[in-house]
Amino acid sequence: MEVSIKISGQAVSVKVTVEVCKYLDQAEHKTENLAHEQRRHWDRREFDEYIVAREGRCYSETPEQWLCRKETLQEIMSVLESCTEIQRQRFLLFALHGLSYSAIGRLCNCSKSAVQDSIEAVRKKCRNFFAYPPYGKEFSG
Repeated sequence: MEVSIKISGQAVSVKVTVEVCKYLDQAEHKTENLAHEQRRHWDRREFDEYIVAREGRCYSETPEQWLCRKETLQEIMSVLESCTEIQRQRFLLFALHGLSYSAIGRLCNCSKSAVQDSIEAVRKKCRNFFAYPPYGKEFSG
């Protein structure tokens, strides 16, 4: 088996046995791991803190926060799926687009009170879902 190694800054091809090749691979892997650990603890900070300090990136959300936000969004989407199409449409116009009841009524050719009833029905389903979740855990938050 032929491998390339650097000797005095120059790459040289050398024939070696399979055992030597495996040993060289393990040594290279160990060197990479040590370099990683050195970077991780270069000033006694964890690796994510090192990345922020080194690259100037600021992560506003931890993985746990991201997961909680994603799960909450999935729960809200499941509540919206349990609503009628009209309720869902009116609620999204109100919640996402910030339209007033009157504006939604004009868009949907219905009364302001019909829009209010639809939005309240969705809100009630949300309250019930989070008060009595289907997975049996009490909502805490």
